[in-house]
Amino acid sequence: MDNQNISHQPLLRKLLVVSIAMFFFGFALIPLYDVFCRLTGLNGKTANTVAAPSTSIDTSRRIKVEFIANRDDSIPWDFAPEVNSIELNPGAVKIVNFHVKNLSTQAMIGRAVPSVSPGAAARYFKKIECFCFTEQPLDAHGEKAMPVQFYIDPQLPAEYSTITLSYRLYKSQGQTVKR
Repeated sequence: MDNQNISHQPLLRKLLVVSIAMFFFGFALIPLYDVFCRLTGLNGKTANTVAAPSTSIDTSRRIKVEFIANRDDSIPWDFAPEVNSIELNPGAVKIVNFHVKNLSTQAMIGRAVPSVSPGAAARYFKKIECFCFTEQPLDAHGEKAMPVQFYIDPQLPAEYSTITLSYRLYKSQGQTVKR
C-alpha cells in the first residue's frame, strides 16, 4: 500500500519541461536548417543575391547545365525553360530564358524558388541576374521570357560534370485566382 503515497510530481514536471523544449525546438529547426544549408550548400539552395561576373574562364573543361521548371497547382501558368540544357566552360557567363504564360483571366504575381542539384554544387552556381530575385507580375493571358544570367565558379570540383538548375513557381501570397 506504500505505492499509493509515491508522488509523481517530479516526473510530471520533467515531462512538462521536455515537452515545452521539444515544442520550441520544432520552431527553431526551420531557421537552423536554412543557416546550415546556406553555409554548406546542401539541399541545393542557391544564394538569392546578385553575384559579381566571373573574372576567369576555365577552358580545360565543360559543364552541362540542365534546366527544369515546374509549378505549384496554385498558379495557372505554363512555365518552361526555352532550352533543356547547355554546355559551358566554368566562368563563362550565360543567359537562359524561361517562358511563362498566364492561363487565367486575372493578372497574377508569381515567385520562383530555385534549387541546384547536386546540392553540394549549389555554392558554385553564381547568378548575376535572375527572375527569382523578385516577384513576377503577369497580366491575364500574358506571357513573357524571364532570364537567368549565371556562371559556374571555376572552383567547382572536377567530380561535377552536370548540374541541374530547377525552379518551382508559386503564386504570390494574398492573391486569388479565377479559372
